[in-house]
Amino acid sequence: LMTKARDLADFLGDNTSLNTINNAYAAGTLVPSSTNPSLIINGAMQVAQRGTTSTSDEYQTVDRFRTSNAGLNEVVTQEHHTLTSSGDTEVWNLGFRKSYKQTNGNQTSVDADDRVTMQYRIEGQDITNSSWNYASSSSDVTLSFWCKSSVAQNFYARLQSYGSANQVYVIETGSLTANTWTKITKTIPGASAVAFENNNSLGALLEFVMFRGTNKTGTRALNVWEAYDTNVRVPDMDSTWYTTNDATFEITGVKLEVGSEATDFQHTSYGEELEKCQRYYRDATDADLSIESFNVTSGDNHYRTITLSPEMRTEPTITFTSQSHSGFDGLTVFRPYKGRFSFYDVATVTGRGTLQYSWTADAEL
Repeated sequence: LMTKARDLADFLGDNTSLNTINNAYAAGTLVPSSTNPSLIINGAMQVAQRGTTSTSDEYQTVDRFRTSNAGLNEVVTQEHHTLTSSGDTEVWNLGFRKSYKQTNGNQTSVDADDRVTMQYRIEGQDITNSSWNYASSSSDVTLSFWCKSSVAQNFYARLQSYGSANQVYVIETGSLTANTWTKITKTIPGASAVAFENNNSLGALLEFVMFRGTNKTGTRALNVWEAYDTNVRVPDMDSTWYTTNDATFEITGVKLEVGSEATDFQHTSYGEELEKCQRYYRDATDADLSIESFNVTSGDNHYRTITLSPEMRTEPTITFTSQSHSGFDGLTVFRPYKGRFSFYDVATVTGRGTLQYSWTADAEL
């Protein structure tokens, strides 16, 4: 009610009738002041549990975002990048403080299988329960994001559905002005061939394409759903960015929301965003978990259980990133569940034993 009251205060002039108000709501011209929730977690790039920079591929820095690169002469660096008030004014003034950034290596040749991309993966059930009627062309989602390239060039992004028949919707940024943040907004209607599974598996892929070689490009229409073609992901691409040593590309403020309009980005606290990210990955390596010494008998198994809250997307892969023990032979994981995991160690002495360890839990798509 309070939101509608604010909307009315903004919309009303003197002597406005109730019929005018009702007609405005019905026509959609009275836009709510609230913001729609996003299907993208960590779209402001706040959380980076794994680290701040890496020359490795896939999930390495910013949570929920990954690279997919191949065929490189020199590796690309991905980074949890800190924005500044002087160099990133356009997004800084909107409350963004971090971006997801790739810095190109020195690519001395352009080959057909080369690629540099950023990706975000969405659970199927997050889409099926979003209120988007994705099988109807009269129901929309809107993708919006800020991007900056050090090279003036046109780039592509694509949304791919994973269901009974994979479909792809490709958009372009238009030629970006070098070193200038640009907001890209695209309304994407549903289509009868688009389908998603109502489960915790991969439902959709959002990919930002810096470059793809000719083995994966060709004739591909923009702004329309088409059947997935493994050999044609996006139209043929300009290679200027790819062949520029140390060229950069970065994104922030990524949002995918139900509706035909891009509403304001909803900033949340670091703690809120971290908790959402921990459904997919959890890092307990910053501070080792210490267990005080206790009496043991050689040959005995000693069991531990750690609760995972919030519950993870699926049974995670547990990795002990460090362990220091006296009187034990090392840690073995068993019974990993979405909400907990257990492990044990075997005593190698009779007397006092001590143990210290850290771990990660990975349930990423």
